[in-house]
Amino acid sequence: MSSRRRERRAEHAIKRAGKAGEINIVSLIDIFAILVFYLLVNALVVEVIPQYQNLKLPNSIAKEKPVKAVNVVVSTSDIFVNEQAIMPLADALASTQAALPELSQALVPLAELDEEENLSRNEINIVADESIPYHLLKKVLAACTEAHFERISLAVKQAPATATTGADV
Repeated sequence: MSSRRRERRAEHAIKRAGKAGEINIVSLIDIFAILVFYLLVNALVVEVIPQYQNLKLPNSIAKEKPVKAVNVVVSTSDIFVNEQAIMPLADALASTQAALPELSQALVPLAELDEEENLSRNEINIVADESIPYHLLKKVLAACTEAHFERISLAVKQAPATATTGADV
């Protein structure tokens, strides 16, 4: 009886060797569907304002997302326009003018770069460390206005939503 069993196994092995392997297509379709869904969801999350090291942004409950525009970065050491250093922070703090002329001169040509660079026309994002004094921030805002930027946004870090009530007793 055992020899008959061996013969059957040998015949079955010969039949299997001649066939092509089977692939379960249903599980492959599921895997590809999950992969496509994951890529679509993550492709929609686009970071408009790059993360800068050593900058701590102020917290805010603002819900509006930033648009791709010219970035002015005020760090603790320098002022940058689209990651190009414009002037040291010490010079900006020492300036007695209402606006920073070096910054205005650097921003004027960027006001017309909307189509070539895919930047929003007359929009600018200011990314400043939370320790920057307000009088310096006013000078940066005035320089942006002098350069004919109409929509000025301040970059903030979105704070977690807290439950606020209208009337506290």
